[in-house]
Amino acid sequence: MPYFDAASAAPLHPVARQALLAALDDGWADPSRLYREGRKARMLLDAAREAAAEAVGCRADELTFTPSGTRAVHTGMAGALAGRRRTGRHLIVSAVEHSSVLHSAEVFEAEGGEVTQVPVRRTGAVDVESYAAALRADTALACLQSANHEVGTVQPVTAVAEACRAAGVPLLVDAAQSLGWGRVEGDWSLLTASAHKWGGPSGVGLLVVRKGVRFAVQGASDERESGRSAGFENLPAIVAAAASLRAVRAEAGQEAVRLRELTARIRARVPELVPDVEVVGDADRRLPGVVTFSCLYVDGETLLHELDREGFAVSSGSSCTSSTLTPSHVLKAMGVLSEGNVRVSLPTGAAEGDVARFLEVLPGVVAGVREKLGAPVPVAAVHEDVLVVDALGKRCPIPVIELAKVIGTVPVGGRVRVLSDDEAARLDIPAWCEMRGQEYEGEEKAERGTAYLVRRIS
Repeated sequence: MPYFDAASAAPLHPVARQALLAALDDGWADPSRLYREGRKARMLLDAAREAAAEAVGCRADELTFTPSGTRAVHTGMAGALAGRRRTGRHLIVSAVEHSSVLHSAEVFEAEGGEVTQVPVRRTGAVDVESYAAALRADTALACLQSANHEVGTVQPVTAVAEACRAAGVPLLVDAAQSLGWGRVEGDWSLLTASAHKWGGPSGVGLLVVRKGVRFAVQGASDERESGRSAGFENLPAIVAAAASLRAVRAEAGQEAVRLRELTARIRARVPELVPDVEVVGDADRRLPGVVTFSCLYVDGETLLHELDREGFAVSSGSSCTSSTLTPSHVLKAMGVLSEGNVRVSLPTGAAEGDVARFLEVLPGVVAGVREKLGAPVPVAAVHEDVLVVDALGKRCPIPVIELAKVIGTVPVGGRVRVLSDDEAARLDIPAWCEMRGQEYEGEEKAERGTAYLVRRIS
């Protein structure tokens, strides 16, 4: 089965498997003990730290192993914010950060801190000038991902780091998606990553805190990992994580070229093969193996299930998935279409033939889902020269489908008022208007739900 969800978790690298099995035999003892087995375990831990630090581009004593990338983010943000408490209680994040960053920001805000979310362009990248303008004298910490986890857009970390350095503000970079491809450039202060994103085992994260950064560990701690990650180290997994990071880096240059060619093919062919599709994310500044697109008039959860039936494992940032009934915060911040969203993230070694078969299968799957959806005949009435579409109680993409079916019945310059109580409509109707060349006039409160106003332009 072709696995196209490497951005969620990459398959275990063969080197990681070998290192893990070897470390299970040699790395089971407590590395803090002075007897032979303890010394052997300490040597393995030190070697893994040196290898990981070399890959990151930091000193070994700046790197801490944590139980996960999420824990690395939470520990890093909490420690940096506490360490600079005297400076102020202001935090900056981008609007498209991973949920681990945003959840930490919510906790900080609930405790009395102030959080500024920097918006992004339609490509998903922050504007450097806007980010720099958000910096203040009381800013304690700034956060920016190296690359986006849903659409693959690479962020301008180097330029933002320069602005932060000039303002005397530490920058924490979430490098979970990009570290397997190369070092994060720029003068950043803290960095986090997760081993399962590059083909290492799950349960290992990295937290790097540069020398000179004020940092105060929060919560209970012990003598392990410089006091920044309490508890017995999962040494076999750590060894496997470091070994696999070195291995994927050795392959990264050649593999990146190959995966970029495959994703470029998907980006070009999908709009040709499937009508009413929006490919999202930056076309050039992007991760090698990630491509994301959204299909109009398609239920995202159904689309993913049908692709699974065809043997393809993909993921989605759509509003219509089993995990959430609200639009992806990333797609929402970008202002792009959320319905029928598909993220293809190719793992190292992805076969060209599998990509070709995916492009063969996709048009029929989308057409089948659209047919199965069986959009109901819209309930429409003319009221004060405005065509009213009642889509209350119907989940997206039904409100958009009903809008599309009636827009041609109003004269050019006429208006359609779509009533919907699905949060996803707030994102999908404006995105549909942009795709279709119609004018979105905004929203207003209705007796039930929200009314979205659209003017026909063509």
